[in-house]
Amino acid sequence: MTVVNVGSVPTQTFGWGLIKWFVSPSATPGAKLTFGEVVLLPGEGHTRHNHPLAEEILYVLSGNGRQMVDDQPEFDIGPGDTIYIPSAMYHSTINTGWEPLRLLALYNPGGAEVDLTALPDYAEVPAGRLPRLQRRS
Repeated sequence: MTVVNVGSVPTQTFGWGLIKWFVSPSATPGAKLTFGEVVLLPGEGHTRHNHPLAEEILYVLSGNGRQMVDDQPEFDIGPGDTIYIPSAMYHSTINTGWEPLRLLALYNPGGAEVDLTALPDYAEVPAGRLPRLQRRS
């Protein structure tokens, strides 16, 4: 059994928001999936992308947004909504509200999170330190 405290894992930061991966194959002995919390800043989002080898589940904790799956028309999402995204399917999530859009994200199998570290706006804040957010001009 592994118990993960929110302060014990680093925070990944991007121009569009933050991610904390609580469970992943690279950090959790025996884990085969990845699970974490994503925070999308107001007016920002994770634009069209896919995960060729992993399905994804998103669960909306708070906030409001627009979700696109499989290049179909976007639809509204809000607290309590669950979005299932099959492997390799293109998708995007955009925060349309004034407050952060908080999501739980799960990749199965885990490992797709490693691709995020190659994004040009990626930075990592060590565990126990608070990320600094800066408003775009």
